Amino acid sequence: MPIQPHQIQINLRVRLPKPHACGANDWQVTRVGADIGVRCLHCQRVLMMPRAQFERRAQIIESAAHD
Repeated sequence: MPIQPHQIQINLRVRLPKPHACGANDWQVTRVGADIGVRCLHCQRVLMMPRAQFERRAQIIESAAHD
């Protein structure tokens, strides 16, 4: 099931189906806007992807903490 737009927030941990070059599939959201910024939780590389693509592919694995 795709992620809903209202669920996307900073520090949200998500899993993407295609692994990063380092072999990890788990990412943390670092930027929310027209593009979504995510950081690989294994090698710390940052990737930007269009919001529509992110919403189709991402699966939530851990919700962000509410401050």
